[in-house]
Amino acid sequence: MTDATLARTLATLLKYKPRAIGLDVFRDISVPPGSEKLESILLENQNIIVVTKFGDEGVQPPAILKNTEQVGFNDVIVDPGGIVRRGLLFLDDGEKVFYSFALRLALLSLRAEGIVPRPDASSPHHLRLGQTTIPPFEESDGGYIHADARGYQFFLDFKDARGSFPTYSLKSLLSEEIEKAALKDKVVLVGFMAESVKDFFYTPRSRSFRAAQQVQGVTLHANIVSQLLRHAIDGSSPMKTLKQRQEAFWILLWAVMGSATGLLIGSLWRFFIVGLSGLIILFFSSFLAFFQGWWIPLVPPAAVWLISAASITAYVSNLEKRQREILMGLFSKHVSPEVAESIWRQRDQFLNDGRPRSQELMVTVLFSDLRGFTSVSERMDPQPLIDWLNTYMDSMTQLIMDNGGVVDDYAGDSIKANFGVPLPRTSQAEIGRDAINAANCALAMENEILRLNSLWQEQRLPDVGIRIGIFTGPVVAGALGSSQRLKYTTVGDTVNTAARLESYDKDFARESLCRILVGESTLRYLGNQFKTRLVGEVVLKGKDQKITIYQIFGGKG
Repeated sequence: MTDATLARTLATLLKYKPRAIGLDVFRDISVPPGSEKLESILLENQNIIVVTKFGDEGVQPPAILKNTEQVGFNDVIVDPGGIVRRGLLFLDDGEKVFYSFALRLALLSLRAEGIVPRPDASSPHHLRLGQTTIPPFEESDGGYIHADARGYQFFLDFKDARGSFPTYSLKSLLSEEIEKAALKDKVVLVGFMAESVKDFFYTPRSRSFRAAQQVQGVTLHANIVSQLLRHAIDGSSPMKTLKQRQEAFWILLWAVMGSATGLLIGSLWRFFIVGLSGLIILFFSSFLAFFQGWWIPLVPPAAVWLISAASITAYVSNLEKRQREILMGLFSKHVSPEVAESIWRQRDQFLNDGRPRSQELMVTVLFSDLRGFTSVSERMDPQPLIDWLNTYMDSMTQLIMDNGGVVDDYAGDSIKANFGVPLPRTSQAEIGRDAINAANCALAMENEILRLNSLWQEQRLPDVGIRIGIFTGPVVAGALGSSQRLKYTTVGDTVNTAARLESYDKDFARESLCRILVGESTLRYLGNQFKTRLVGEVVLKGKDQKITIYQIFGGKG
């Protein structure tokens, strides 16, 4: 564009009587013809502002206007991500203060409104336009950390949507096709919109990095001028940020919420759902705050939210894993999967510092012992004996688990089982159900030994009988042993009594393949569901007081 064309453009614009004309076109050298005419127009019309580029390697303004108030720099601050978020009002070289292109234009327009720049009463180094103070950008405001805050920078809000500023072609201006009212008392900016000029920028409202989402440099300066006019005339507030303490509290709040969430969710698959939900909430909160004029940091709280939630979730998950290993190590081989899962679901009332807590329970204890095992072990070699005994133990253990019992211990050919552990029974009905389960288990063991004897006879292996003692009463249940090796067991007089019932008078009822003796405390819970007979009131070995014992020899069903 020659100086003659540019002079004609400005002369035509002046006919429309705008308040200010911004020439966003570098003119550091003349482009004849028409240079004298252009210089004359620039000198005679002080409402025309031309641009310069700041710094030693910058671009000078037209020589005729150098060091006048008709010059403003059009430097733009582009963040490392390629987006413009900040504008400039002033720059200095250590000796002189320079005004920005947009500020020069805004001040010319505001002069007609009687508004001039003033220092803020409480902060004299802050610029005040009308009723609005524009605080300078600090290096860690908003989402920034140690940013370059030199010069007088301020946040751009881009509240003027795309298409807010009418644009006209040079052709339509020179042919005077534009209505007078369209430009009268307005701020008019002249600049290039051709792609070849490479004067394009991305803003926070750019939805992608496609060329279609860029704005021209002249449009960017129009946004800045418009924002300054809104602050001064409408009293709109500039973009606000949290103070450092408030930011620290905001970030800490999300760290605490992340930690609390990690404690509550406790599993990794729920973490992904809740973590994503938290990020969505944080994103939309920051997004809505931005449109209300607040720039609240997004990345730091999002990072601490994810890190704290993930860390606590991993810690809780690992803790639960160790607790589950402890519980399953104690019970998984001795109870049914359903009972083991029930123990895990109710672990809070069962575990104390990762170790099963001792507690007093009402339990039905069952002891069983093979009759004739001593003679069998004398006649068999070690390996066949172990195989034979394991067959017996596998069958009996499965029966105990099937009837809701927990295998407590093996001692040679003996088995100790508890019905009613490890979760407390809270009613007489539950205690009675454990006693009935123990009795049913004993009868099932009788049927199983009958089957095994038939199998063993075919294999020319010895057959045996069983003695079983069952007693119901209070016990102390807990984990015994060291941290390297724990064993969940029951202790107390009830356990001793059940053991004595099993070993009582080994010649009594010898004709029975499976002799089942129970105490009176157990019989009270059995009701009339089993065939029983009174054995008598006896003093068991190692006991001082007599107890009444009964024999079960069948179920009434």
